[in-house]
Order: sequence, then C-alpha cells, then structure tokens
Amino acid sequence: MTAAPTESWTVTNYYKQAVYDPKESKIGDIDDVLVDKSGKVTGLVIGVGGFLGAGEKDVIVPFSAIKMSKRNDKWWLTLDETKDDLKNSRGFTYDKTSTTWVPEKK
Repeated sequence: MTAAPTESWTVTNYYKQAVYDPKESKIGDIDDVLVDKSGKVTGLVIGVGGFLGAGEKDVIVPFSAIKMSKRNDKWWLTLDETKDDLKNSRGFTYDKTSTTWVPEKK
C-alpha cells in the first residue's frame, strides 16, 4: 500500500480503552477486539465490575453498539447500557486452547 485506507481506524482506539454509559459513568475497559475471518471487527470484549481485575466479568457487545467521539484529543467510547446491565449479561472466558471466547459455565 502506498497510503493508509481511508476511513480506517487503529485497534488502539479501542483496545484497553475505557467505555462509559450515556451519563458518563465508567462501565469498564475493552479487553479484546473480535475480528471475523474477513477482517471485519464484529465485537468487543468489555471487562466490567471487580477491582483491579479481581472479580471482573467479561461480556461481549457488538462492535456497532459502541459510539466513538473525540474529547480533548482522546477517543471517548460510549455504550447505551449501564454497568449493571452488563453485569447481568452473559459472561465469557477466554479459552487458550481454541483461542476463542466461550460462554462462562454457571
């Protein structure tokens, strides 16, 4: 390539970034970016709850659910859900053997 594709974003705009609800309360942080075989970003894994990673629950939201804007030269990510909504959602764990996210066993 001789130039970056137009309308392309870097994964660092999302990965390890904080996500906020519409009232600007922090929901959690993006722990992973899910990509399908064609290279399209399909979902984001968000770690919610817990303290310093302990007791955290990983949930997956559709990539299209995240809204992105710029504030003070930084990306600001929002989701039309609350932290409690996500805490009550199905959790996922990362399976190192299959290198995929699988539903938590209850």
